[in-house]
Amino acid sequence: MMATGHNSLRIVGGRLLDGLGGEYATTSLLIRDGQVVAVGEDADRAAADQVIDATGCVVSPGFVDLNCNLREPGNGQKGKIATETRAAAKGGYTRVCASPETSPVNDSGAVTHLIVDNAALDSPIQVSPLGALTRGLEGELLSDMAGLVAAGCAALSNGSRPVANARILRRCMAYAQTFGFTLMLTPLNQALAADGYAHEGRVATRLGLLGIPEVAETAAVMEMLLLAEDTGVRLHLSQLSTARSVAMVAEAQRRGVAVTADVAMQQLVFTEEALAGYDSRFHVRPPLRTEADRQALLAGVRDGVITAIVSAHQPHDSAAKQAPVGATEPGLSTIESVLSLGLKLVEAAELTLPQLVAGITTGPARVLGISNGLTAGAVADVCVFDPAARWSADETTLLSSGKHAPILQQPLPGVVRHTLCRGQVVWSAD
Repeated sequence: MMATGHNSLRIVGGRLLDGLGGEYATTSLLIRDGQVVAVGEDADRAAADQVIDATGCVVSPGFVDLNCNLREPGNGQKGKIATETRAAAKGGYTRVCASPETSPVNDSGAVTHLIVDNAALDSPIQVSPLGALTRGLEGELLSDMAGLVAAGCAALSNGSRPVANARILRRCMAYAQTFGFTLMLTPLNQALAADGYAHEGRVATRLGLLGIPEVAETAAVMEMLLLAEDTGVRLHLSQLSTARSVAMVAEAQRRGVAVTADVAMQQLVFTEEALAGYDSRFHVRPPLRTEADRQALLAGVRDGVITAIVSAHQPHDSAAKQAPVGATEPGLSTIESVLSLGLKLVEAAELTLPQLVAGITTGPARVLGISNGLTAGAVADVCVFDPAARWSADETTLLSSGKHAPILQQPLPGVVRHTLCRGQVVWSAD
């Protein structure tokens, strides 16, 4: 019999999805001192200090989010590290990338250190700050990228804001390529987007909403892909929303451009029709687009062109969403419902469960250059969820400061029973 050691925990009876394509009908996982030390029969034979019965549940790697707004530093009314990371743990996440869109902006080592230090005190999960690509996120002057990465930033991003012009963007890419940094960019041509806040299409026309045309994204995607090919930078395109963008990324990948991409879960589930009742919750950037776009994005996830599914979590205080659509602030509070929305796609046979799990675990981890599969020797970041259980999102069940979840007061599939970060139980629904 294997020795127990200290702080050992065995998860038994669950269906293991390792996020790498491996699937095991019913197997055990042994965790000791923050690491996975055995899977299957070896884990069954070992004694353990604690046992989690995962019968009827899926055991997967902990979820990783490349796009999460934690709102700290900031004024606190929209959320803070303590509230939003606790909500993330409830949602099955063990690592989130913190957007640089804070107040002040994370464009200096001092702000990065503040985020890292506050996360060490207040977060049950791992927080990877994203550093601002340009000073103040204003898209004009390069930030101290090397200093930001040295201070703890996982990558450089300009958040949801565009870089002023192609010359500056090329300089950013060339600098990042020299040091081997990853750039995470949301493609947007601001001149074409102008003051729009909905997809420029049938619904916006019918409702009299200001539109953002598809080309506001696709023109920026093409420019970024050509500049990435020119400079050799490692580029990650954030929050694709159009079919044409997916096709252009696929073509660039075939040419050997070092580009990956993600999509927000909301884009896989909803379309422009969500705004039909003037529901300001669905004022999001990029805007929800057509059913054809949604289908192309799903196909991109299925065939691997899109590496990761992100939460694009944007907690707001209630006042920020209580106004006519165009006057509200964009963004949904999503971190607690990504799994449930994904399981709705699985129930509709639009994604398989292994595809969903890969999109929120090993796919985003690969973008960050980390490994999180559930194999012996791996860090024990684990999610145990019951896909058949149901819950409902409302003021009382949501832990995030943002209560504007995409689906409210309706039964949602999938309850996270346990989240383990580095072998420690950081969320338990029992």
